[in-house]
Amino acid sequence: MIKFCVRLVQRWLPEPFIFAILLTFVAALVAMPLCHQTPLEVIEHWGGGVWNLLAFAMQMALVLVCGSTLAAAPIVKRGIDAMARIPQSAPSAIALVTVVSALACWLNWGFGLIVGVVFAKAIARQRSDVDYRLLIASAYSGFVVWHAGISGSIPLTMATPGEALAMATNGALTNPVPLAQTIFNWHNLITVLLVIIGITIANTLMHPKQGILTIDPALLKDDDNVQHVTQASAKTPAQRLEQSKLLSWLVALMLVAYLVIHLAVRGAGLDLGGVIMIFLALGLVLHSTPVDYVHAFGKATTGAAGIILQFPFYAGIMGIVTGIGISGISLGGVMADACIRISNPVTYPLLTFLCAAVLNLFVPSGGGHWAVQAPVMFTAGANLGVDPGLTGMAIAWGDAWTNLIQPFWALPALAIARLDAKDIMGYCLIDLLVTGVIICAGLLVWAM
Repeated sequence: MIKFCVRLVQRWLPEPFIFAILLTFVAALVAMPLCHQTPLEVIEHWGGGVWNLLAFAMQMALVLVCGSTLAAAPIVKRGIDAMARIPQSAPSAIALVTVVSALACWLNWGFGLIVGVVFAKAIARQRSDVDYRLLIASAYSGFVVWHAGISGSIPLTMATPGEALAMATNGALTNPVPLAQTIFNWHNLITVLLVIIGITIANTLMHPKQGILTIDPALLKDDDNVQHVTQASAKTPAQRLEQSKLLSWLVALMLVAYLVIHLAVRGAGLDLGGVIMIFLALGLVLHSTPVDYVHAFGKATTGAAGIILQFPFYAGIMGIVTGIGISGISLGGVMADACIRISNPVTYPLLTFLCAAVLNLFVPSGGGHWAVQAPVMFTAGANLGVDPGLTGMAIAWGDAWTNLIQPFWALPALAIARLDAKDIMGYCLIDLLVTGVIICAGLLVWAM
């Protein structure tokens, strides 16, 4: 089964950018007959959607880059290297990478994604008996829990007060849904725990006894050749400012002060912007000086190249999925309505999850799912008497689940690991099957 999945993916999965182009054509060809739209209408929807998610794309890129920069802080890297010496066998190395990545992704998806692959490379430097493809796949598999964690864009959006919430849900949600009803609901926390256990066991059992893939040790070395200016050589006023620890601490203090006012004094929820601020403040402090942070930040931005290139195409796909022509219907609406027609209060969360999972192949963005499903799913869920927190988390889990076979978010990790998507997606396909059973069971129990 494992060899079949690996060979299947290596033969048929194209480069992620080609994958995005193919999905564009598939969405267009499906939308025309189902929504009775003309080719011209579909092209207009696509072109009109290309630039609609620039703000959200900037947030996603900042979460990734700030998380990557924090992972590159000297104290964090030393901790990673120390942990890399813990596993005493190849299976234990796979298990440890999976758990560390999953827990870190639950805290913050950008930080966890980068820390996971950096940790995997640290282990690969010390152990030659670990299959490198599976090691990186294990690091990426932890990403499946990100949207059920504290950086999940949908639950954070649901927790953010304002008129935008009511507008996005067609009036189904007029008050914010606290995180205690979504991320920190005990049903969700148990599902997260079982998913982490499931992928840890699956990844460990997938490690081959022979025929492992090793990698040239030269490719595992850090490629940071930036020569930083030291305190002793900082002689000009400009250099002294660049090396001023006080500036980093003052900026970090301002960020923390704003978050305290925003969260504690005003009672607002922790939204995506707040998460970015937390990691920006930590990164500034742990990198010590402003110029050190600038160098690390600049290096981390290369991992966002795939996001910058592909996000407009996926935004265009979202334009096709949400576009309404003369017929008055959209592809996303058709999919959501099909889900609603066969639902009852118990099966509705499960079908919402599956609908989100399919949509995620075309729109791998929590914000995209929110735009497509929030206007329909929360209204239908309210009519069926389904807890809005459950509806939101069903969408969130569906968005995260098929990321295991959607190479879009694997791009930064693959860039660091110097592998192709087809090298890891075969293993991730096995994880998809394992986690799918666990998540579906968790949603059904939550709905009962």
